[in-house]
Amino acid sequence: MGIAEEAHNVRVVGSGLQTIVLAHGFGTDQSVWKHLVPHLVDEYRVVLYDNMGAGTTNPDYFDFERYTTLEGYAYDVIAILEELQINSCIYVGHSVSAMIGVIASITRPDLFTKIVTISASPRYLNDPNYYGGFEQDDLVQLFDAMKSNYKAWCSGFAPLAVGGDMESVAVQEFSRTLFNMRPDIALSVAQTIFYSDIRPLLGHVTIPCHIIQSMKDLAVPVVVSEYLHQNLGGESIVEVMATDGHLPQLSSPDVVVPVLLRHIRYNIAV
Repeated sequence: MGIAEEAHNVRVVGSGLQTIVLAHGFGTDQSVWKHLVPHLVDEYRVVLYDNMGAGTTNPDYFDFERYTTLEGYAYDVIAILEELQINSCIYVGHSVSAMIGVIASITRPDLFTKIVTISASPRYLNDPNYYGGFEQDDLVQLFDAMKSNYKAWCSGFAPLAVGGDMESVAVQEFSRTLFNMRPDIALSVAQTIFYSDIRPLLGHVTIPCHIIQSMKDLAVPVVVSEYLHQNLGGESIVEVMATDGHLPQLSSPDVVVPVLLRHIRYNIAV
């Protein structure tokens, strides 16, 4: 096992001619794909991994300087693909990992045949001509809450992000993986994500992108998916699902899994 494979807990399952890479978002780990994986393994080779900083990774490997930008994560993706000798893949990225995949595809378009994004945003902060869903004050309050009592913040944030009551299995699952992160790492990662601005890079994307979004998402207003569609350099298609929350593959798998499978299997009709 290579250095990147070991550091990111890379797991390869299934068999098929095409490779699918599943990349999780903030506060989760590769377990967030548990409802999707069984539907892929008979047709595809599936690569799962954990982003550096996830609770399942070694916190000693987290380089605070490297991960102040999403480029650090994008280079991790490229390193994993190179180590596994993957020449091309269908990349499925949730939340921040959608933009990580976008950045990686600009650097190495040869490695990607298609990008499927779930709950993706190129910019969370509002601008005069752009609605990202958050004001600066919102983020300051968010980070202050994380700093003052991380466990309490996790308990409050999880149901808001997932959409649902504290009793739901999806909320409990997200609470668990969120709380598994070391608090200082979680804060650093959250700041990097919420202050990121990938809008200037979108026009450089040449890989087809399938943009999948919940109708209601605390972190990503539905208009953001249309913004991505209008500004991505390559072909793109949008599907807004009648789901609630930022982690629909965890909270509404019966709706989301068939949608994901369709976008993985079929290309954009030109």
